[in-house]
Amino acid sequence: MSDKATDRLQQGMFQEMQDGAILERAARYGKEYAASVCERRVYPDEDAIKGLDAFDEAIPEVTGDAVEVLERLHTAGSPGTVAQTGGRYFGMVNGALVPAALGARVLADVWDQNAVLYATSPVNSKLETVVERWLCDLLGLPVCTVAGFVSGTSMATLCGLAAARYRLLLNAGWEVNRQGMNGAPPIRIVTGQHAHGTVIKTLTLLGFGDGCIEWVDVDEQGRIVPEALPNLDERTIVIAQAGNVNSGSFDPIGHICENAKNAGAWVHVDGAFGLWAAACQRLSHLTEGIEMADSLSVDAHKTLNAPYDCGIVLANDREALMAALQNSGDYVAFSQHRDGMMFAPEMSRRARAVDVWATLRYLGRSGVDELVWSLYQRASQFAGELDAAGFEVLNDVVFNQIVVSCGTDELTSATISLIQASGEAWVGGSTWFGRTVIRISICSWATTTKDVTRSVQAFVVAREEAGTAMTAP
Repeated sequence: MSDKATDRLQQGMFQEMQDGAILERAARYGKEYAASVCERRVYPDEDAIKGLDAFDEAIPEVTGDAVEVLERLHTAGSPGTVAQTGGRYFGMVNGALVPAALGARVLADVWDQNAVLYATSPVNSKLETVVERWLCDLLGLPVCTVAGFVSGTSMATLCGLAAARYRLLLNAGWEVNRQGMNGAPPIRIVTGQHAHGTVIKTLTLLGFGDGCIEWVDVDEQGRIVPEALPNLDERTIVIAQAGNVNSGSFDPIGHICENAKNAGAWVHVDGAFGLWAAACQRLSHLTEGIEMADSLSVDAHKTLNAPYDCGIVLANDREALMAALQNSGDYVAFSQHRDGMMFAPEMSRRARAVDVWATLRYLGRSGVDELVWSLYQRASQFAGELDAAGFEVLNDVVFNQIVVSCGTDELTSATISLIQASGEAWVGGSTWFGRTVIRISICSWATTTKDVTRSVQAFVVAREEAGTAMTAP
């Protein structure tokens, strides 16, 4: 490229940044989408999916127009999205968007901060410090608890268990950062039969084979049976669950932590969506004892309804977390302030604390309380209306999850497919104690009582259609 061509490219991008046309167009498209999301199909139809073929083209040979790029994205891409920020998406425990957090995300994207160090972003360093303090207060955790801002609970769990591995091995006289895992003293892993799949993935990434897990029996709601816990010791990591991904049930965290403390074991709580129950006065009993845990993982983009991706690892052993995630470089300018890279695996990462700060600053303590409680209320309503319509609700609704059967596995599977295809609602399937089930997750602040009733009607219609198809000659 010639110097003149380089100058033209540079000047063109300067002009696009300064005249604001691209941001104005993005705002316009965003407003159109936000205004329609609650009434649009929850899952795109065949025409919308076909429209995504507009992206199948060779890479352009010359520089284009920024507004045209955005227009293509909106016209071809927006119809092909899943409307999870509306009120009738009930799959994958995906939260919606608190409006104030959406605005903060847009502004933060314009800032384009790298959250690695105070030197690269003083504002992110300050907001991480503030949010860390707020989370300890809101969730009732010890003031010494440190927070790391990562992509999601999968990564947060990895960080928490890496800290556990570091601390337990160091206590056994083994410096894992120097000596590695080959020949290290064995560490026991104890967790419930219903542990989330990401926990297993994390353990294997850390060098613990899934064959070494000591599985603990669970009750009919998927909770660890306290009496089934094995004898623990100072080389044991116990992984408890605050919110079963199917039933929403909570392990007896307090009992587990007391046993672990007496034995010198480490407790990690996987609280991806359920940990936020601690911030709701009427549901905080579910998380009793979390203040005794050594590490916890939680998503702000689930129950709290912050933008994706916002995961948080919380640990009351600062030294262990920092050592497990250690990183350095001659060029790295550490400061006396908070340097975010010390509490997360990545160096280059976006300023997630902006999103979480905006969400908490807007909602406040009472707003978080009401948001969490409203999800439980909508789940209770959903379960009640499904039960009245003849569906089989298989779990006790204690938080935001519902497990439903249509009677047989075949009818249940067919009903799920028809609900998804209808565009009226979106739910996922799962397996619950060997049975095929419909799994419903209430995670959006936008879900209204009318959304629930409308969705239940979609269930009824889908079940009738599925039943008719199955009995047709």
